[in-house]
Amino acid sequence: MARSKIYKIITGILLLVLIGCLATYSQLSNRHRAIVKTTLLHKSGMIDGKWSVDSTGKVYNMISPSFLIDGIYKSMEGPMSAKYVQLSQDSALIYMTGFKVTAIDAKSRQPLSNEFICHTNVDFNAAKYYSRLNLPQRIGNSYPRMTSLSNGSEALQFPAGYGIPMHGNDMLYLTTQSLNHNYPKIKYLLKHNVAINYTDKIQKPLMSRTVFIMLPYDESDPYSPTTSSDLCIPVETKNHVYDDGKGNKHSGHWVVPEGKNTYRSNINQQLQIADSIRLHSAALHVHPFATSFTLRNISKGEPVFTSKIVNRKGKIGLQSVPGFTSDDGVWLYANNDYELVLEVDNTSGEQQDMMGSMFLFFYDAELDALLSSKPPNQEILPKTASR
Repeated sequence: MARSKIYKIITGILLLVLIGCLATYSQLSNRHRAIVKTTLLHKSGMIDGKWSVDSTGKVYNMISPSFLIDGIYKSMEGPMSAKYVQLSQDSALIYMTGFKVTAIDAKSRQPLSNEFICHTNVDFNAAKYYSRLNLPQRIGNSYPRMTSLSNGSEALQFPAGYGIPMHGNDMLYLTTQSLNHNYPKIKYLLKHNVAINYTDKIQKPLMSRTVFIMLPYDESDPYSPTTSSDLCIPVETKNHVYDDGKGNKHSGHWVVPEGKNTYRSNINQQLQIADSIRLHSAALHVHPFATSFTLRNISKGEPVFTSKIVNRKGKIGLQSVPGFTSDDGVWLYANNDYELVLEVDNTSGEQQDMMGSMFLFFYDAELDALLSSKPPNQEILPKTASR
């Protein structure tokens, strides 16, 4: 076979492959197109794909790879990157006391509007974390997330004297994602600056519990319009879908129609209160057009706290989603019932998507007693272990 013919065949095959790839890419959701595009840009070196770390003092500071904002990216859709993090290289006990994320220009490193921040998640390996703290009974009992910062709630600072304990060389998994609700014709490079504050001074330990609104939907026809206040339309049925413990499917990411609506969800199963616990801090995650978010004591008929949410004027996005903090703490009880109540006012003229999550931080009396039984800054070992 002539060499020219071989080249033509190879060229034809490559062209067909390219056409197939482009056709497949065009069928992807906006979120998955962002994943493919960002991966190619980072791997090819066309834009900076590396994290930079500056750990000085008691602040672990990270700057993300560059994110290309080239169109509208709603919540959960934008370019993102993830990194494993160790706050120190030894096993000495430290306490995380605060978290913060800022959007910055990729070149000048100057701060940008918070409207380019979707969320920043800080997850941990529950099996290793609780095993090293000699609390193996907690493994698998709750979602392994320290916290999540998000649009309108970009910083979290615990009350003075409180922190989340961990061994310095425990591994954290950090994910940060960008956002753009308002600028369809844009080509802009930005980064996220993520900071974790910690101290080696002994603090009162906090434990994290993640609670979120889950709404039932019609499993036989999930996307059909519904006027029932008892059912939602899920954004999708592959992610953020949960079992209510009775075999029924619930969605944590749903569609909201135009106008004002109220969504509520019982969270007793998520709280797992064995006796009583004292709440000291909370970070909140909602989507644009949410106006109020409440942790409510059903039994007493009163709120534990309410966050009055401020949306951007003239734009889509959240200006402020106030969290909760208390030096004295607020008690929650096992014999009381609790729910999340989310108020929404969708003024966009079209359907929008919504989530409602709280990252609650309680004083950890069990762990405090355990930590008090050992010398400071020494790794906790199982009772049967020896050095």
